[in-house]
Amino acid sequence: MREHCANIAETKRRAYRDQEYWGRPVPGFGDPEARVLVVGLAPGAHGSNRTGRMFTGDRSGDVLYRTLYKTGFASRPRSVSRNDGLELHDLYITASARCAPPGNKPTPEEIRNCRPFFVRELDLLKHVRVVVALGKIAFDNYLDVLKSRGVIRSRAGFVFGHNLPFTTAAGQPLLISSYHPSQQNTSTGKLTEKMLADVFRRARKTL
Repeated sequence: MREHCANIAETKRRAYRDQEYWGRPVPGFGDPEARVLVVGLAPGAHGSNRTGRMFTGDRSGDVLYRTLYKTGFASRPRSVSRNDGLELHDLYITASARCAPPGNKPTPEEIRNCRPFFVRELDLLKHVRVVVALGKIAFDNYLDVLKSRGVIRSRAGFVFGHNLPFTTAAGQPLLISSYHPSQQNTSTGKLTEKMLADVFRRARKTL
């Protein structure tokens, strides 16, 4: 995965030939005092891997940040670079894998290798009350962490779907599952911006 990430940054996409790609693991982004944590899949090869910011520089991010702006979690509706002045309010974004994977599909082993970084973020984000999992991989990854910590005994009772709330244990954040705002999901109508906004309105209402 690291090799792929670096190769993409060197070869680049024609539309971005004049830009310097980030080409490294992409750090989380947002408010360190956040009460809402968004967990995605992995950096896009020509999105986050290029810009160095989660969900920035591709169509998935365009949909997500417009939605976050509409629901009061972002200071502006577009995220174009890590230096554009955008701020997130009461929300932090991270991902299951930190480097752009081949075919945008990290293997289970790659996700496990990245998990210590995710676990460390969970420990550092002391005020999280809602976790929004964008896509089934993020959903399962978060549940795996809870299982490893003894918070839940099994993932069996947690069935992924869109805008579904799950209570895992007393004192734990509410988990909300959501379809991922991938171009495939949004172009086919599986996920609309209203559907995604409903997820973050639920998060807001929970707070």
